[in-house]
Formats: sequence, C-alpha cells, structure tokens
Amino acid sequence: MTSLSDAVEGWAPGPLTGTEVVAPGPAAAFAALLDQPAPPLGDGDPLPPGWHVFTFLDHPATADLGEDGHPRSGHFLPPLPHRRRMIAGGRLQVTGPLRVGTVVERTSSLARCAVKAGRSGEMLLVTVRSEYREDGALLVTEEQDVVYRSQEAGSSPAPAGAGTPGLPDGPGVAVLPDAALLFRFSALTYNAHRIHYDHPYVTQVEGHPGLVVHGPLLALLLLEVPRRHVPARSVTSFAHRLVRPAYAGTPVRATGRFDGDRVELSAAAAGAPASATGTAVLGAAA
Repeated sequence: MTSLSDAVEGWAPGPLTGTEVVAPGPAAAFAALLDQPAPPLGDGDPLPPGWHVFTFLDHPATADLGEDGHPRSGHFLPPLPHRRRMIAGGRLQVTGPLRVGTVVERTSSLARCAVKAGRSGEMLLVTVRSEYREDGALLVTEEQDVVYRSQEAGSSPAPAGAGTPGLPDGPGVAVLPDAALLFRFSALTYNAHRIHYDHPYVTQVEGHPGLVVHGPLLALLLLEVPRRHVPARSVTSFAHRLVRPAYAGTPVRATGRFDGDRVELSAAAAGAPASATGTAVLGAAA
C-alpha cells in the first residue's frame, strides 16, 4: 500500500478567498435544533461564537460525492486512497463578532500537513487556517485539525483508547443526539457524510457501533456552556480536542468549570469518558 507520505508528496494547495453575507436563518435554525430561543438576529446583531460555521458552506455537486457521501476531491482534501476523515479539534480567536447582515470575507490556507503514527497505523493531520474579515478588519481566526486515514471498507475504525474523564458535575447543557437531530445538523451544515445518518453504512462499512455525532456539534455544545451560563461575557478564544466518538441515542452533557476568565470544558456521553475537551477564555460582553 502507498504510504501516506508518498500519497501527499508535493500536495500544496494555495489559499482560497470567498465572501458571504451573514444571514439570520441558519442561526435561528440551530437554536431551534437545541430547543433554545434564538438570540437577537436583526441586522448588526452579533452571532454567538462558533456559529459562523453555518455561513461558509461548500456545495459540491451530487456527482462529486464519494461512496461515503464526502466529496471525492476538494481544495484542502488530501489525495489519499480509501480516505477516512475525522475532525480532531481546533482553535478560535475572536477579536470581534460576525454580525448579521454584514458581508464577511474568509481566506483559508493550509497551515499544516503532517504524517503521524497512531494506534492503528499512519494518519495524516491536516490543519486549515481561516481568517474572517469585515471591511478589511480581522474579526475571527480559526484553525481546524482534520485527521485522515486510509481504511478499507468493512474494517474497524481506530480504537478510542482509555479516554479522558469528563469534568465533575457543574454548570452545563445536555442534549439527546438522536438520529433526527443528527440529520438536521447535517442538513444545516450541508454535510452528506453518511456516518451521521446512514446506519447500515456506518456500522457495516466504517465499523462504528452507531451513528456518529458530528465533531463540530460537540464543539458548539462546549461553547453553549459559557453562552448560557455567563451570557454577559464574550468568548475571546476557544480551543478544543475531539478525543473519542459519541454515538446517537445516548445523552451528551457539556460541562464547564469556571475560574475567573477561564473555563475548562468537556462533553461526554452518559456513562462514557469525554468525547470533547476544551478551554474558553472570557472577555467583556459583546
């Protein structure tokens, strides 16, 4: 089999820049998905941190999707055989909020591409850095880490390991990620990856025990803790890691431990170690 290093030798995609108008509809839809009242969404109102993920979406043609529902090719998708994709985490720096009704420019670039040794063999870590600007002013800088592996159909995913304990009970939010909720989140993010809605595929082809909860959904649940429990404070930075899958049908609780301007966060399925961990730094109210 071709090594991952050989497969990506010479792969160096350049930056991409695009613009979008921040519309209120996706934020209102996400609030409804969480059974929460929508935040103020008139022109000029700020989006909650992290909710920009519903603004810049890729819209590949159906003919360009692979058998897993993920695009076969894309600007920042590495040319790997039998590619399996998993979001591993990311970082967010917020200078100012994205505001409803404004035109935002996003420039994305490849920040890192490195082959690592994992529990099940080689894996490729790809980090994409995106900068969001309004009228030239930098508002948000985001880095997203994605892990890719070559995996034949029907084989088991990488083992999850012992896991990280979740935080003790504290201020938190809970959600039941059933099949309907995962389907709605896939629709909201235009994500056709079959691991989130196709039970025969995810169990028989990718080897998971059930539908997989989206990594970005877990990250947004972490951010819900400060948003709901200290609404007068704004998040100025956020870093998170996705450490093990969570699966549909089991309640997930995100919990925070507040220490001044710093919040330690974790999200875990009931009876399981943490699926996501993170840290947020709080500033003044937006």
